[in-house]
Amino acid sequence: MANNSNSALPAIVLVHGGFVDGSGWEDVYRILKKDGYRVSIVQNPTTSLADDVAVTKRVIAEQKGPVILVGHSYGGAVITEAGTDPSVSGVVYITAFAPDRGESVASLIKDPPPGAPVPPILPPTDGFLALDKTKFAASFAADVSPDKADFMANSQVPWGVAALSGAITEPAWKAKPSWYLVATDDRMIPPAAQRLMAKRVDATVAEAKGSHAIYVSQPKAVAELIKKAAMSLSVK
Repeated sequence: MANNSNSALPAIVLVHGGFVDGSGWEDVYRILKKDGYRVSIVQNPTTSLADDVAVTKRVIAEQKGPVILVGHSYGGAVITEAGTDPSVSGVVYITAFAPDRGESVASLIKDPPPGAPVPPILPPTDGFLALDKTKFAASFAADVSPDKADFMANSQVPWGVAALSGAITEPAWKAKPSWYLVATDDRMIPPAAQRLMAKRVDATVAEAKGSHAIYVSQPKAVAELIKKAAMSLSVK
């Protein structure tokens, strides 16, 4: 049921990760809108952390009132840096990187645990990375319909090497409440690594069976955690 007093609810700002754009949030967006939330989706160029934070902050500035900032995958690094904005009331990580001060995605993935799946990232071309299209579905979107996973593989957004090496200056989670959704079948960011990051940031944690593209395959689970965060902050 839609909530007609949506002005009392925080605005939701959704931030995508590497190799994809904001369109993957569509079903999460529809669920949140139906429930009365104001929702905006950031279209990051994924060229550098500084560029992506600047784009995200422009979207935050467009909102009226408090903001819940949500990031998937590399988008977690973006919200960690951008979430210090005074308008942001809380940060929600969806199978995402949650770096500390001085850390980057590159530093977090440098030493994968033995036996962890190795994402099929191809060597950089002109400073940008891509996933092997033939292995995209298995690694990124195993529970997404084959047709959609194929489309995602063939509509990849090049991910700038500079974005991976962008280091956090001041992590939002040190000052803002945080939530974390662990995708238990993720083959891009190992679930054990997700749990460690979630524990480190003292997040309220939920787990759901899903791939790295859980925001596409399990939009209800993703939307539920976002709404839980929003309602928790609304009653304060």
